Amino acid sequence: MAAVAQNDTIKVHGEKEESTKDTTEGWHFTTVDSVGITPVKDQNRSSTCWAFSTLGFLESEVLRVKGKEIDLSEMYVVSKTMMDRATYCVRLYNEPHFSPGGSAYDVIYCMAHYGLVPQEVMPGIRYGWTKADTLPVHGELDRVAGGYVKGLTGLKKLSPVWKEGLQAIYDTYLGKCPEEFEYEGKRYTPKAYAESLGLHAENYVSITSYTHHPFYEKFALEVPDNWRMDQMYNVPMDEMMEIIDNALKNGYTLAWGADVSEIGFTRKGIGVVPDDDNGADITGSDQAKWVGMTTDKKKEELTKKPLPEKTITQEMRQNAFDNWENTDDHGMQIFGIAKDQNGKKYYMVKNSWGTMRSDYKGIWYVSEAFMQYKTNDVLVHKNAIPKDIRKKLKL
Repeated sequence: MAAVAQNDTIKVHGEKEESTKDTTEGWHFTTVDSVGITPVKDQNRSSTCWAFSTLGFLESEVLRVKGKEIDLSEMYVVSKTMMDRATYCVRLYNEPHFSPGGSAYDVIYCMAHYGLVPQEVMPGIRYGWTKADTLPVHGELDRVAGGYVKGLTGLKKLSPVWKEGLQAIYDTYLGKCPEEFEYEGKRYTPKAYAESLGLHAENYVSITSYTHHPFYEKFALEVPDNWRMDQMYNVPMDEMMEIIDNALKNGYTLAWGADVSEIGFTRKGIGVVPDDDNGADITGSDQAKWVGMTTDKKKEELTKKPLPEKTITQEMRQNAFDNWENTDDHGMQIFGIAKDQNGKKYYMVKNSWGTMRSDYKGIWYVSEAFMQYKTNDVLVHKNAIPKDIRKKLKL
Protein backbone atom coordinates (compact mmCIF):
# COMPACT_ATOMS: atom_id res chain seq x y z
CA MET A 1 0.00 0.00 0.00
CA ALA A 2 1.50 3.30 -1.07
CA ALA A 3 2.09 6.01 1.50
CA VAL A 4 -0.38 8.85 1.17
CA ALA A 5 -0.75 12.29 2.67
CA GLN A 6 -3.09 13.30 5.46
CA ASN A 7 -6.78 13.46 4.55
CA ASP A 8 -7.98 16.50 2.67
CA THR A 9 -10.14 18.12 5.36
CA ILE A 10 -8.76 16.89 8.68
CA LYS A 11 -8.98 19.81 11.08
CA VAL A 12 -5.74 19.52 13.02
CA HIS A 13 -5.62 22.87 14.77
CA GLY A 14 -2.94 25.09 13.33
CA GLU A 15 -1.95 22.74 10.50
CA LYS A 16 -2.41 23.22 6.78
CA GLU A 17 -5.03 21.01 5.16
CA GLU A 18 -3.75 18.57 2.55
CA SER A 19 -5.37 16.19 0.08
CA THR A 20 -4.89 12.48 -0.29
CA LYS A 21 -4.01 11.00 -3.65
CA ASP A 22 -3.41 7.28 -4.12
CA THR A 23 -1.08 6.45 -6.96
CA THR A 24 -1.52 2.68 -6.72
CA GLU A 25 -4.27 0.26 -5.81
CA GLY A 26 -5.15 0.78 -2.18
CA TRP A 27 -7.26 3.19 -0.15
CA HIS A 28 -8.54 6.67 -0.87
CA PHE A 29 -10.56 8.59 1.73
CA THR A 30 -12.70 11.70 1.55
CA THR A 31 -13.80 13.48 4.72
CA VAL A 32 -17.52 13.78 5.39
CA ASP A 33 -17.40 15.41 8.85
CA SER A 34 -14.51 16.18 11.17
CA VAL A 35 -14.04 18.00 14.45
CA GLY A 36 -10.97 19.98 15.49
CA ILE A 37 -8.11 18.08 17.08
CA THR A 38 -4.71 19.05 18.43
CA PRO A 39 -1.51 17.66 16.87
CA VAL A 40 -0.74 13.94 17.07
CA LYS A 41 1.65 12.96 19.87
CA ASP A 42 3.83 9.91 20.40
CA GLN A 43 3.44 7.76 23.52
CA ASN A 44 6.47 5.79 22.28
CA ARG A 45 7.42 2.92 24.61
CA SER A 46 4.97 3.64 27.41
CA SER A 47 1.65 2.06 28.35
CA THR A 48 -0.05 5.43 28.53
CA CYS A 49 -2.42 5.51 25.54
CA TRP A 50 -5.30 6.11 27.98
CA ALA A 51 -3.69 9.40 29.08
CA PHE A 52 -2.75 10.54 25.56
CA SER A 53 -6.14 9.74 24.03
CA THR A 54 -8.29 11.23 26.78
CA LEU A 55 -6.19 14.37 27.16
CA GLY A 56 -6.40 14.77 23.37
CA PHE A 57 -10.17 14.49 23.80
CA LEU A 58 -10.12 17.19 26.50
CA GLU A 59 -7.91 19.39 24.33
CA SER A 60 -10.57 19.15 21.62
CA GLU A 61 -13.19 20.02 24.21
CA VAL A 62 -11.27 23.21 25.01
CA LEU A 63 -11.10 23.96 21.29
CA ARG A 64 -14.88 23.49 21.14
CA VAL A 65 -15.67 25.53 24.24
CA LYS A 66 -13.06 28.29 24.07
CA GLY A 67 -11.56 28.09 20.60
CA LYS A 68 -8.13 27.82 22.19
CA GLU A 69 -5.41 25.28 21.51
CA ILE A 70 -3.76 23.82 24.62
CA ASP A 71 -1.26 21.03 25.27
CA LEU A 72 -1.89 19.09 28.48
CA SER A 73 0.69 17.07 30.41
CA GLU A 74 0.14 13.34 30.14
CA MET A 75 2.73 12.52 32.78
CA TYR A 76 1.06 14.62 35.45
CA VAL A 77 -2.03 12.44 35.00
CA VAL A 78 0.09 9.27 34.87
CA SER A 79 1.86 10.10 38.14
CA LYS A 80 -1.36 10.89 40.00
CA THR A 81 -3.18 7.88 38.60
CA MET A 82 -0.42 5.37 39.30
CA MET A 83 -0.20 6.47 42.91
CA ASP A 84 -3.94 5.91 43.29
CA ARG A 85 -3.73 2.56 41.52
CA ALA A 86 -0.87 1.44 43.76
CA THR A 87 -2.93 2.29 46.86
CA TYR A 88 -5.81 0.25 45.47
CA CYS A 89 -3.61 -2.73 44.65
CA VAL A 90 -1.84 -2.71 48.02
CA ARG A 91 -5.19 -2.76 49.80
CA LEU A 92 -6.07 -5.88 47.79
CA TYR A 93 -2.68 -7.58 48.34
CA ASN A 94 -1.69 -6.68 44.77
CA GLU A 95 -4.72 -8.41 43.27
CA PRO A 96 -5.35 -7.21 40.61
CA HIS A 97 -1.68 -6.75 39.81
CA PHE A 98 -0.29 -3.25 39.65
CA SER A 99 0.32 -2.16 36.06
CA PRO A 100 0.77 1.09 34.12
CA GLY A 101 -2.52 0.82 32.23
CA GLY A 102 -5.56 3.00 32.80
CA SER A 103 -8.87 4.16 31.39
CA ALA A 104 -10.43 7.36 30.08
CA TYR A 105 -12.19 7.75 33.41
CA ASP A 106 -8.83 7.96 35.19
CA VAL A 107 -8.19 11.24 33.36
CA ILE A 108 -11.61 12.64 34.23
CA TYR A 109 -11.08 11.60 37.86
CA CYS A 110 -7.70 13.32 37.88
CA MET A 111 -9.17 16.50 36.42
CA ALA A 112 -11.85 16.58 39.12
CA HIS A 113 -9.67 15.65 42.11
CA TYR A 114 -6.13 16.77 41.28
CA GLY A 115 -6.51 19.18 38.37
CA LEU A 116 -4.44 19.35 35.18
CA VAL A 117 -1.27 21.13 34.08
CA PRO A 118 0.14 22.29 30.75
CA GLN A 119 2.72 20.12 29.02
CA GLU A 120 5.49 22.68 29.39
CA VAL A 121 4.97 22.79 33.16
CA MET A 122 5.49 19.04 33.52
CA PRO A 123 6.92 17.53 30.32
CA GLY A 124 7.65 14.25 32.10
CA ILE A 125 11.03 13.77 30.44
CA ARG A 126 14.01 13.56 32.79
CA TYR A 127 16.05 11.07 30.75
CA GLY A 128 15.85 9.40 27.39
CA TRP A 129 17.45 7.31 24.71
CA THR A 130 15.27 8.35 21.80
CA LYS A 131 15.37 11.17 19.28
CA ALA A 132 16.14 14.44 21.05
CA ASP A 133 15.44 12.64 24.34
CA THR A 134 11.83 13.77 24.12
CA LEU A 135 9.80 10.54 23.92
CA PRO A 136 8.69 8.43 26.89
CA VAL A 137 10.49 5.14 27.53
CA HIS A 138 8.87 3.56 30.58
CA GLY A 139 10.16 0.00 30.69
CA GLU A 140 12.52 0.68 33.59
CA LEU A 141 10.02 2.89 35.41
CA ASP A 142 7.27 0.27 35.14
CA ARG A 143 9.56 -2.49 36.36
CA VAL A 144 10.89 -0.49 39.30
CA ALA A 145 7.46 0.78 40.39
CA GLY A 146 5.88 -2.64 39.87
CA GLY A 147 8.59 -4.32 41.94
CA TYR A 148 8.11 -1.78 44.72
CA VAL A 149 4.36 -2.41 44.93
CA LYS A 150 4.79 -6.19 44.71
CA GLY A 151 7.39 -6.04 47.47
CA LEU A 152 4.83 -4.57 49.86
CA THR A 153 2.58 -7.61 49.51
CA GLY A 154 2.75 -9.96 52.48
CA LEU A 155 4.21 -7.53 54.98
CA LYS A 156 2.55 -7.72 58.37
CA LYS A 157 2.41 -3.95 58.66
CA LEU A 158 3.16 -1.11 56.29
CA SER A 159 5.26 1.88 57.28
CA PRO A 160 3.55 5.28 57.19
CA VAL A 161 5.95 6.45 54.46
CA TRP A 162 5.56 3.74 51.81
CA LYS A 163 3.64 6.09 49.53
CA GLU A 164 6.44 8.65 49.79
CA GLY A 165 8.87 6.00 48.58
CA LEU A 166 6.74 5.15 45.56
CA GLN A 167 6.07 8.81 44.79
CA ALA A 168 9.83 9.38 44.83
CA ILE A 169 10.17 6.79 42.06
CA TYR A 170 7.65 8.59 39.86
CA ASP A 171 9.17 11.97 40.73
CA THR A 172 12.60 10.70 39.74
CA TYR A 173 11.50 9.41 36.35
CA LEU A 174 8.74 11.87 35.44
CA GLY A 175 9.48 14.95 37.51
CA LYS A 176 7.52 16.22 40.49
CA CYS A 177 3.87 17.15 40.12
CA PRO A 178 3.71 20.91 40.74
CA GLU A 179 1.61 22.27 43.57
CA GLU A 180 1.65 25.73 42.01
CA PHE A 181 3.01 27.11 38.76
CA GLU A 182 3.06 30.23 36.62
CA TYR A 183 1.65 29.98 33.12
CA GLU A 184 0.89 32.71 30.58
CA GLY A 185 1.41 35.39 33.20
CA LYS A 186 -0.88 33.87 35.83
CA ARG A 187 -0.32 31.81 38.96
CA TYR A 188 -2.24 28.52 39.17
CA THR A 189 -2.67 25.43 41.22
CA PRO A 190 -3.42 22.35 39.06
CA LYS A 191 -7.07 22.45 40.15
CA ALA A 192 -7.35 26.16 39.38
CA TYR A 193 -5.84 25.60 35.93
CA ALA A 194 -8.30 22.78 35.22
CA GLU A 195 -11.18 25.01 36.26
CA SER A 196 -9.92 27.76 33.95
CA LEU A 197 -10.43 25.47 30.95
CA GLY A 198 -14.21 25.66 31.24
CA LEU A 199 -14.68 21.89 31.46
CA HIS A 200 -16.71 20.08 34.12
CA ALA A 201 -16.02 16.45 34.99
CA GLU A 202 -19.67 15.69 35.70
CA ASN A 203 -20.55 16.36 32.05
CA TYR A 204 -18.56 13.39 30.74
CA VAL A 205 -20.06 9.91 30.65
CA SER A 206 -18.88 6.50 29.49
CA ILE A 207 -20.96 4.42 27.08
CA THR A 208 -20.68 0.69 26.37
CA SER A 209 -22.80 -2.09 24.86
CA TYR A 210 -22.93 -5.62 26.26
CA THR A 211 -25.78 -8.00 27.02
CA HIS A 212 -24.51 -9.49 30.30
CA HIS A 213 -25.98 -6.42 32.02
CA PRO A 214 -29.35 -4.73 31.39
CA PHE A 215 -29.55 -2.01 28.78
CA TYR A 216 -30.13 1.58 29.92
CA GLU A 217 -28.53 0.90 33.28
CA LYS A 218 -25.00 1.54 34.53
CA PHE A 219 -22.39 -1.06 35.37
CA ALA A 220 -18.63 -1.30 35.83
CA LEU A 221 -17.16 -2.93 32.74
CA GLU A 222 -15.14 -5.96 33.83
CA VAL A 223 -11.76 -5.20 32.32
CA PRO A 224 -8.48 -4.89 34.27
CA ASP A 225 -7.83 -1.23 33.52
CA ASN A 226 -11.26 -0.15 34.76
CA TRP A 227 -9.89 -0.54 38.28
CA ARG A 228 -11.73 2.56 39.50
CA MET A 229 -14.96 0.74 38.61
CA ASP A 230 -16.23 3.49 36.32
CA GLN A 231 -19.98 3.06 35.96
CA MET A 232 -20.73 3.03 32.24
CA TYR A 233 -24.11 3.44 30.60
CA ASN A 234 -25.12 0.29 28.72
CA VAL A 235 -26.99 0.70 25.42
CA PRO A 236 -27.68 -1.55 22.41
CA MET A 237 -24.96 -1.59 19.77
CA ASP A 238 -27.02 0.39 17.26
CA GLU A 239 -27.60 3.15 19.82
CA MET A 240 -23.92 3.18 20.74
CA MET A 241 -23.19 3.88 17.08
CA GLU A 242 -25.93 6.50 16.98
CA ILE A 243 -24.27 8.27 19.92
CA ILE A 244 -20.90 8.27 18.13
CA ASP A 245 -22.41 9.63 14.92
CA ASN A 246 -24.48 12.27 16.70
CA ALA A 247 -21.46 13.49 18.64
CA LEU A 248 -19.35 13.94 15.51
CA LYS A 249 -22.19 15.60 13.61
CA ASN A 250 -22.60 18.14 16.38
CA GLY A 251 -18.96 19.07 16.92
CA TYR A 252 -17.92 16.68 19.70
CA THR A 253 -15.12 14.12 19.67
CA LEU A 254 -14.99 10.92 21.74
CA ALA A 255 -12.31 9.11 23.71
CA TRP A 256 -12.33 5.53 22.45
CA GLY A 257 -11.38 2.37 24.33
CA ALA A 258 -10.85 -0.38 21.77
CA ASP A 259 -9.36 -3.74 20.95
CA VAL A 260 -6.72 -3.50 18.20
CA SER A 261 -5.37 -7.04 18.35
CA GLU A 262 -7.37 -8.31 15.38
CA ILE A 263 -6.01 -9.08 11.94
CA GLY A 264 -7.76 -6.08 10.41
CA PHE A 265 -6.03 -3.37 12.47
CA THR A 266 -2.84 -2.42 10.68
CA ARG A 267 0.17 -0.29 11.53
CA LYS A 268 -0.45 1.62 8.32
CA GLY A 269 -3.62 3.38 9.47
CA ILE A 270 -6.48 1.01 8.64
CA GLY A 271 -8.97 -0.77 10.92
CA VAL A 272 -11.36 -3.23 9.28
CA VAL A 273 -13.03 -6.57 10.00
CA PRO A 274 -12.22 -8.57 6.87
CA ASP A 275 -14.16 -11.72 6.15
CA ASP A 276 -11.10 -13.86 6.83
CA ASP A 277 -13.19 -17.06 6.92
CA ASN A 278 -13.54 -16.54 3.17
CA GLY A 279 -10.14 -14.96 2.68
CA ALA A 280 -9.20 -16.93 -0.42
CA ASP A 281 -12.40 -15.95 -2.18
CA ILE A 282 -12.43 -12.25 -1.32
CA THR A 283 -8.77 -11.76 -2.22
CA GLY A 284 -8.92 -13.89 -5.35
CA SER A 285 -6.22 -16.22 -4.03
CA ASP A 286 -5.68 -19.87 -4.74
CA GLN A 287 -7.19 -21.82 -1.84
CA ALA A 288 -4.15 -24.03 -1.31
CA LYS A 289 -1.82 -21.06 -1.44
CA TRP A 290 -4.05 -19.16 0.98
CA VAL A 291 -4.06 -21.97 3.54
CA GLY A 292 -0.28 -22.04 3.48
CA MET A 293 0.17 -18.30 4.02
CA THR A 294 1.54 -16.90 7.26
CA THR A 295 -0.77 -14.80 9.42
CA ASP A 296 1.19 -11.67 8.55
CA LYS A 297 0.86 -12.33 4.84
CA LYS A 298 -2.87 -12.97 5.18
CA LYS A 299 -3.20 -9.69 7.07
CA GLU A 300 -1.38 -7.88 4.28
CA GLU A 301 -3.65 -9.39 1.64
CA LEU A 302 -6.84 -8.64 3.60
CA THR A 303 -6.00 -5.01 4.32
CA LYS A 304 -4.27 -3.68 1.22
CA LYS A 305 -7.53 -2.42 -0.32
CA PRO A 306 -11.27 -2.27 0.53
CA LEU A 307 -12.74 -5.78 0.73
CA PRO A 308 -15.99 -7.29 2.05
CA GLU A 309 -16.27 -7.31 5.84
CA LYS A 310 -18.15 -9.38 8.36
CA THR A 311 -21.61 -8.24 9.43
CA ILE A 312 -21.42 -7.42 13.13
CA THR A 313 -24.19 -8.29 15.59
CA GLN A 314 -24.74 -7.68 19.27
CA GLU A 315 -24.19 -11.40 19.84
CA MET A 316 -20.79 -11.29 18.12
CA ARG A 317 -19.70 -8.43 20.38
CA GLN A 318 -20.76 -10.32 23.47
CA ASN A 319 -19.16 -13.58 22.41
CA ALA A 320 -15.87 -11.80 21.71
CA PHE A 321 -15.96 -10.14 25.13
CA ASP A 322 -16.82 -13.35 26.96
CA ASN A 323 -13.95 -15.17 25.27
CA TRP A 324 -11.28 -12.51 25.91
CA GLU A 325 -11.18 -11.58 22.22
CA ASN A 326 -12.33 -8.02 22.90
CA THR A 327 -9.73 -6.65 25.28
CA ASP A 328 -9.17 -3.11 26.53
CA ASP A 329 -5.78 -2.82 24.91
CA HIS A 330 -5.68 0.67 23.35
CA GLY A 331 -7.14 4.15 23.71
CA MET A 332 -7.57 6.63 20.85
CA GLN A 333 -9.73 9.64 19.91
CA ILE A 334 -12.59 9.53 17.38
CA PHE A 335 -12.95 12.86 15.58
CA GLY A 336 -14.51 12.41 12.16
CA ILE A 337 -16.29 10.43 9.46
CA ALA A 338 -14.92 9.67 6.01
CA LYS A 339 -15.78 7.52 3.02
CA ASP A 340 -13.53 5.41 0.84
CA GLN A 341 -13.40 5.34 -2.95
CA ASN A 342 -16.45 3.03 -2.95
CA GLY A 343 -18.54 5.32 -0.75
CA LYS A 344 -18.19 3.12 2.33
CA LYS A 345 -18.21 4.78 5.76
CA TYR A 346 -15.17 5.01 8.05
CA TYR A 347 -14.36 6.79 11.29
CA MET A 348 -11.34 9.04 11.57
CA VAL A 349 -9.28 8.28 14.65
CA LYS A 350 -6.35 10.15 16.17
CA ASN A 351 -3.75 7.72 17.49
CA SER A 352 -0.78 8.39 19.79
CA TRP A 353 1.91 6.51 17.87
CA GLY A 354 3.45 9.59 16.30
CA THR A 355 3.04 10.83 12.73
CA MET A 356 5.42 8.41 11.05
CA ARG A 357 3.73 5.11 11.96
CA SER A 358 0.80 5.25 9.59
CA ASP A 359 0.19 6.24 6.00
CA TYR A 360 -1.95 9.15 7.23
CA LYS A 361 0.35 11.06 9.61
CA GLY A 362 -0.92 9.41 12.78
CA ILE A 363 -4.58 9.18 11.74
CA TRP A 364 -6.38 5.83 11.40
CA TYR A 365 -9.41 5.08 9.23
CA VAL A 366 -11.67 2.58 10.99
CA SER A 367 -14.63 0.93 9.30
CA GLU A 368 -18.14 0.96 10.71
CA ALA A 369 -17.88 -2.80 11.24
CA PHE A 370 -14.66 -2.41 13.23
CA MET A 371 -16.22 0.31 15.39
CA GLN A 372 -19.26 -1.89 16.06
CA TYR A 373 -17.20 -4.96 16.88
CA LYS A 374 -14.13 -3.68 18.69
CA THR A 375 -15.40 -0.74 20.74
CA ASN A 376 -15.22 -1.47 24.44
CA ASP A 377 -16.41 1.96 25.49
CA VAL A 378 -16.46 5.62 24.54
CA LEU A 379 -16.24 8.70 26.74
CA VAL A 380 -18.31 11.64 25.54
CA HIS A 381 -19.96 14.85 26.70
CA LYS A 382 -23.48 13.98 27.78
CA ASN A 383 -24.94 16.72 25.56
CA ALA A 384 -23.59 14.86 22.52
CA ILE A 385 -25.99 11.98 23.20
CA PRO A 386 -29.27 12.12 21.22
CA LYS A 387 -32.14 13.38 23.36
CA ASP A 388 -34.23 10.20 23.09
CA ILE A 389 -31.32 8.06 24.29
CA ARG A 390 -30.51 10.56 27.05
CA LYS A 391 -34.10 10.20 28.23
CA LYS A 392 -33.75 6.41 28.41
CA LEU A 393 -30.55 6.83 30.43
CA LYS A 394 -32.16 9.45 32.67
CA LEU A 395 -29.43 11.94 31.87
